Amino acid sequence: MRPILEIDESKCDGCGACATACHESAIAIVDGKAKLLRDDYCDGIGDCIGTCPTGALKIVQRDAVAYDAAAVARNRDAAAKSGARPAGGCPGTRPRIVRPRVAARPDNPAAGTPAAGQLSNWPVQIKLMPTSGPALDGRDLLVAADCAAYACGDFHTRFMQGRTTAIGCPKLDGVDYADKLGEVLANNDVRSIVLTRMVVPCCGGLEQAARRAIDESGKDVPLEVVVIDFDGSIRTSR
Repeated sequence: MRPILEIDESKCDGCGACATACHESAIAIVDGKAKLLRDDYCDGIGDCIGTCPTGALKIVQRDAVAYDAAAVARNRDAAAKSGARPAGGCPGTRPRIVRPRVAARPDNPAAGTPAAGQLSNWPVQIKLMPTSGPALDGRDLLVAADCAAYACGDFHTRFMQGRTTAIGCPKLDGVDYADKLGEVLANNDVRSIVLTRMVVPCCGGLEQAARRAIDESGKDVPLEVVVIDFDGSIRTSR
């Protein structure tokens, strides 16, 4: 009998905060839920517990193999050699669900209306975002050129609200996003895609990648392409 982590999956929203907080890389997000990978990776101290926003974690006393620091070190070494990130990973890249802020109405402080910020997921860079999880499955997807939000003043409420956001710039990143977006479509039930791009020709690479990802996925995912001019006006929507 020893202290060890217990995860209530019914409360877990898959935000990944616990995985980042775990110094031993004992926790990973699997199929959208936090999982204790192995008993011998958990030291039972509970650094992860205070990071959970839903109260899904607690330390319990149960029969478990002893904590094995050597096994933890071997796991980290193997991950480093393979190029994989340990389960905790970089705080800036761990997937999380973001709940848009609510601002009180002057006429009724108890009520609320959506605030300007409508980001619902992190990370948003296409290169960094996961290819599956609750932020993607059964959701509508916004694929946006990096510059689009700066040109369009009501971008959050007009395009981001109610959608999972993925941003990129094919010219600066120097990558073809088709493979990554294809994985997202293959691994999730994406209901629709709105793609916002600037009027400049280089933004066409983002549109081409999205169209190819849909074609190669074999899925009938509706795609709406919105082209934004420099003054923020919508030049075309198709």
